[in-house]
Order: sequence, then structure tokens, then C-alpha cells
Amino acid sequence: MNIMGSAAILCLSAASSLPAQDSARDWASLVGQRFRAERDVVYRTAPGGIDLKLDLYIPYDKKPGPTIVYIHGGGWQTGSKEQYVLWYLPYLQLGYRVAAVQYRLSGVAPAPAAIEDCRCAFRWIARNGVRYGIDPARLVLTGGSAGGHLVLMTAMLDDSFDAACNDPSPAPKARAVINYYGATDLAEMLSQNRANIARWFRAPGDALALARRLSPLTWVRPGVPPVLTLHGDADATIPLSHATRLHEALTKAGVANQLVTIPGGAHGRHTWTDTDTLRVQRTIEQFLKTHGTLNDPTQ
Repeated sequence: MNIMGSAAILCLSAASSLPAQDSARDWASLVGQRFRAERDVVYRTAPGGIDLKLDLYIPYDKKPGPTIVYIHGGGWQTGSKEQYVLWYLPYLQLGYRVAAVQYRLSGVAPAPAAIEDCRCAFRWIARNGVRYGIDPARLVLTGGSAGGHLVLMTAMLDDSFDAACNDPSPAPKARAVINYYGATDLAEMLSQNRANIARWFRAPGDALALARRLSPLTWVRPGVPPVLTLHGDADATIPLSHATRLHEALTKAGVANQLVTIPGGAHGRHTWTDTDTLRVQRTIEQFLKTHGTLNDPTQ
């Protein structure tokens, strides 16, 4: 099952009160009645005159509420903010708004451009989101694979990457992160001569030192947002060790975090048993309740 299917399990309990034969139709109708899409909102103009954009899925009434900030994967070289649009639906049904982020891919600009873009997008959402129905104090970052890496970096970094954003305001803080099989040690991957990593780190300079600086493991420290990681134990693209090392480091630093391992799960292609589905569903929902504002009484 791919990342879209992984998150779509959230709809199982959300729609459970509807008749089985009508649940998907009525669930989609409910989302359509409450939310609208505002596409291609420019959040920054990168060097070379490149307009970088967000897609916002927001309530008609624009009442500020919790928001999922989605960053797509694709090995830092492919993918788009529209790629997993159906993946957003369960979160909308649960009452979240969604902001989907475009960033410069490796063919357009080398590292750390994508991270700078994601940080600038996150800052823009926090600064401008209220007029779209986004509560800047209740932002949850999520993404898979390279997107998992980027959401971790967006949540963990200090403002040393933010000069390009031209934003003097204090850096926002995510309420939580949901990391689907994200890379956490880019130096290790670069040393393995991974083609996609080498392409992203093609700029002149010490690529290995930069890869260490751009690895989430480097930025683990007390006070970073809570992290829920979901990772398959048969992932040959980003091995489970990336997740286990992150889990151990966060735990040692006193950061609230959970690791859910999917038995037999390959990279973005999880085969779920009923038990797996229920376990992951309940874990995500509880994580959002505890850290990400699901069923927040102030919503």
C-alpha cells in the first residue's frame, strides 16, 4: 500500500457511523460541502524568478483550525504537491485544513534548496494562514520518503536556514510530525553512492559535511516537536535503521515520539493485515489527539 493508502485508513473510523455501501460517497460529499481548494498560492519567489506555490484545502467559513502541512516525496527529484491529493481527504474529514507544498527539485536546484523552500513555506503558512482558516499554533507536518526527511528538517531546524525567507518574525513551531519512512541519515546514503542523493548534493563543496548537516539525526535535541514514524521492516530504499536510530535519539533527548513498524512493509508499498490496519489507525488518531489537536475542544 502506498503513502496515500497508509493515511487513508484514517477514514475508517471517521466514516464508521455511515452505512457501509454509502460511506465513501457520503464521506466525500461531506468534505466537498465543508472545504474548498485554493490552488497555486505563491509563498516565495526563488532565485531565477521561480514562483513556488502552495495548494490550500480550507473551510468555506475560514474559521481558524488545525492544519496538516504536507510535503511530497520522490527522492528529492520527482513528485508534486498534487500527486497525492486523495491522501488529504481523511484529514479534511477529521476537520483539518491541508497546505500542500511545492519545492525546488534536485534538477532545478541542489541541496539545500528544497529544505530552504519548505522552511519558507512553513513560515508563510504560519504568518498568513489565519486569513485562510489556518491556526498557526496548530500545525502538523507530514510527508513520506524524501517528504518525510523534509518534514523532519522543517520541524527540527533552527532559523539558520531561514535567511532566504526574508521573514524577521520568530520561527513557528510545529505541534507534531507524522513521518512516513523518511530518510534520517543522508551522509550514510551519500556514502552508498545513491544516484538521487548524489544529484541533489552536486553543488561545489564538501558534500559529505553538507549531508550530515541536512540529516534529521544531526538536529535531534530537547524541545523539538513530537514525532510519529511509520516504517516497513522490509524497506530496501530507506532501511528501517533510519527510523530506529531516530526513535532512539529522540527518546534519549526526551522528545515524545513513537515508532510503528509495519511487518513486511517495503518502501511505500505496505501490505496491511486487519491487525496492522487497526493498530496504525488507532496510533495515528491517538497521536493527533495527544499532540496534533484532533478533537481539540477549542476547535
